[in-house]
Amino acid sequence: MYKINNLLENDDIRVADSKAGMKVIEYLSDLSVMPSTAITAYYCSRMNVRKRQLLIELNGNEYTLSSGAMQWFVGNIEAVADVKGVGDFLGKAIKGSVAKEGAVKPKYRGNGTLILEPTYKHILLEDVSSWNNGMVLDDGLFLACEAKLQHNIVARSNLSSAILGNEGLFNLKVSGEGIVALESPVPREELVEVELQNDVLKVDGNFAIAWSDSLNFTVEKSTKSLIGSAISAEGFVNVYRGTGKVLLAPVKNLKASNIATLGV
Repeated sequence: MYKINNLLENDDIRVADSKAGMKVIEYLSDLSVMPSTAITAYYCSRMNVRKRQLLIELNGNEYTLSSGAMQWFVGNIEAVADVKGVGDFLGKAIKGSVAKEGAVKPKYRGNGTLILEPTYKHILLEDVSSWNNGMVLDDGLFLACEAKLQHNIVARSNLSSAILGNEGLFNLKVSGEGIVALESPVPREELVEVELQNDVLKVDGNFAIAWSDSLNFTVEKSTKSLIGSAISAEGFVNVYRGTGKVLLAPVKNLKASNIATLGV
């Protein structure tokens, strides 16, 4: 038997989203500051730069976490490594390295409350079943999910899409029926969701943070001729073709974000 005080009932904390036993809690103001950082903390809270954490309530079920994401838990919860032997570990280590993900994603099961490490990024809760054959993620987005979801590494259909598209050769794909938590540098309110029905989306740069695995991703010239591409000053564009969804950020080069300077 346990009771958690001064968390969800704290007037400085609000629940920003809640799905499948997962709650995104957000600190409205950063009160853990010194006089030298108080001004920065004040303006950060006004500009939606806030600490966020994922809270998971386990009721006899199981969740998969990004390696190192757990902060603390209470209750009858068991942590297990999803590894079936040395060969399985080596295989997952190789897959994790090519997709820039942790080699082993730990699973937590039982009954209790689990809290993940705080972040200044935005935590998105997405229904994977609505993403046409699975959701392909940009590097570093995966945070946690219901353990019933499957994880696979998918490769580009051709080498040019990796080299010219600046998206990497391998990505993590999450598929099945369930909810996944993503750690995004951009809030959900600013992400544009493009739904395609046997159509084509062309993007000049790496603005896409997630897309349906049902889409065919290639890199092509922006126009049919090299001269036309030179005149348009666009060169090559990322092309998503078929039926599915693409999640677009308003800015690119998100990996170079200054979020790290805030100490998280």
